[in-house]
Amino acid sequence: MTTTSAGPSGLPALPDSTAYAEAVRDARGAAAAYYDGGTSALDDDAYDRLVRAITVYETEHPDEVLPDSPSGKVAGGAVEGDVPHTVPMLSLDNVFSGEEFTTWAASLERRIGRAVASWNVSPKLDGLAIAARYREGRLARLVTRGDGTAGEDVSHAIGTIEGLPDRLTEPVTLEVRGEVLMTAAQFEYANEVRTEHGGDPFANPRNAAAGTLRAKDRAYTVPMTFFGYGLLPLPETDEALTAALQDSAHGALMDRAADWGVNTPASTQVPGVVVTTVDQVVEQVERIAGLRADLPFGIDGIVVKADLAADQRAAGSGTRAPRWAVAFKLPAVEKITRLLDVEWNVGRTGIIAPRAVLEPVEIDGSTVTYATLHNPADITRRGLLLGDQVMVYKAGDIIPRIEAPVAHLRTGDEREIVFPAECPQCGSGIDTSEQRWRCERGRNCHLVASIAYAAGRDQLDIEGLGHTRVVQLVEAGLITALPDLFDRLTREQLLGLERMGETSTDNLMAALEAARSQPLSRVLCALGVRGTGRSMSRRIARYFATMDGIRAADAEAMQRVDGIGAEKARVIVAELAELADQIDRLAAAGLSMTEPGATPPAADDPDAPAADAGPLAGLKVVVTGAMTGPLQELSRNQMNELIERAGGKSSGSVSKNTSLLVAGEGAGAKRAKAESLGVRLATPDEFAAMVADFLG
Repeated sequence: MTTTSAGPSGLPALPDSTAYAEAVRDARGAAAAYYDGGTSALDDDAYDRLVRAITVYETEHPDEVLPDSPSGKVAGGAVEGDVPHTVPMLSLDNVFSGEEFTTWAASLERRIGRAVASWNVSPKLDGLAIAARYREGRLARLVTRGDGTAGEDVSHAIGTIEGLPDRLTEPVTLEVRGEVLMTAAQFEYANEVRTEHGGDPFANPRNAAAGTLRAKDRAYTVPMTFFGYGLLPLPETDEALTAALQDSAHGALMDRAADWGVNTPASTQVPGVVVTTVDQVVEQVERIAGLRADLPFGIDGIVVKADLAADQRAAGSGTRAPRWAVAFKLPAVEKITRLLDVEWNVGRTGIIAPRAVLEPVEIDGSTVTYATLHNPADITRRGLLLGDQVMVYKAGDIIPRIEAPVAHLRTGDEREIVFPAECPQCGSGIDTSEQRWRCERGRNCHLVASIAYAAGRDQLDIEGLGHTRVVQLVEAGLITALPDLFDRLTREQLLGLERMGETSTDNLMAALEAARSQPLSRVLCALGVRGTGRSMSRRIARYFATMDGIRAADAEAMQRVDGIGAEKARVIVAELAELADQIDRLAAAGLSMTEPGATPPAADDPDAPAADAGPLAGLKVVVTGAMTGPLQELSRNQMNELIERAGGKSSGSVSKNTSLLVAGEGAGAKRAKAESLGVRLATPDEFAAMVADFLG
């Protein structure tokens, strides 16, 4: 594709007719590849930008518009169908900001000669549009959008799509329109099955749904999910139902679809909402956008429609899109870029973790150069090669991840990823018995990282023992394990180190002494037990109350702690046995081996709650935003400790199981999600009053 400098809107500028013709060819080819088999050389954002640049050029040069231009055409004009639609199945025009939406809404109201009575705001699902035709309540035919006037018959997929029942709850004849997609879990499963059968993995869930829906005579099937977004009569539909469908508001139609057993967004965290003003529309757009990262399926925007049938009829439709609805597009969270290399990093417990090095690409407002690869098995399962074009996904605060290689873009120059034969940190052997590979020396491999973590603010909080100082102690041979800090390190040894005067030495010795009084949960966290972190260490400490209780627990007893399953329990119990000597030495050195306020589980009923459970007993609490007042100086970890001392359970994410959200200054997406789920909210001052007896 030939483009030069960006235009005033940030779009690639097409300088002449040659560049314009090439852009039309590229866009048409990308659309054809996607609609034909679920593949494309362009990601969604790149395709949108290209089509917008084509539209800008055509507006400025109306005499040069090519007949095969994608602008103004459903599916970019790249596909045709052989099953006629009874009513054209159109696309949507796009807006990209609140200002653009306000302008669009004003033009709609001018067209119909009155204010829009109400707006329906729903997620724009990232999948493939289909029409499902029901006759007397039975699903008889599935048809793709095609070119909008006719589509492809994909009735072979009947029975494989969740949310699209074979039989409705009433024997009605009508057409249900909606989107077929793959959830994140379905996408992972689809690629596992596809690669097991010798196929290339799909690049992303949208392409996977498009390719799977069209596939016939495969040796396997994979699930997909349907979400309805429209109901309309067929020629055979009786008059009464026809009239009802044509005169109902969009929100009422979706309620009726759900009553008949069709899946709709009403069953998700982002149900369709009816509002009455443009400002309320923009608020709902921001709310849905804030929930995007937590959704189990992809959305690439929000659809805004005039809700009432009368307003829709007054507005009418163009050849490509209805004039009464628009897609408010969100910034792309996935892009195609190149996998340049794989780095192998060793963590503090000896885990050897691969990390993808990427050709820099901007996603969701930030430049991404690295992505997680989880473990060697993940690399193998995804079939990745160095030099691959890969689909990279990023949303919210989530670490970018590679979804899959875009296999059809391979040139033959790609190379196998070489797995390490020895530990990249120390050269020792590698334990490959589990999916996450580990240096045979375990946490002793990366002693600096292990000790620096233990000394951190949220663990033992040893001021003056930062990474540089830990390196100095390790290189001098003064510490070879965590307990050395407390039972072997002397003031004289510290004074003998470079840049350690009497003041810094005495301060560090005082910090080590203070660390002895840290609660059991922090000591446990400092040990770096695999399968635990700050939150899990607190849960274990509060459940068992003492280190002796923790060490006496077998895997079955460990599973009684909330959030610990069978596999994690096995790992934790084995790790504690491996750390037995260090735990004994820490106890002998005077570190605390009890959790303040915690009561050991009763021998006759280990699942019984503590008698004095505190004001937050049974509550799952999430904290977001900046704390003020009495909570102002508390770190997020200290807030979580406070919650659990008061009998609650701390969590980092909002869900339907959240009991309370403490929302400080600058609370954003989590607050929006909590409000949408009806979760109780509290200000920092209100929360401080609730737990006043536990502060300090």
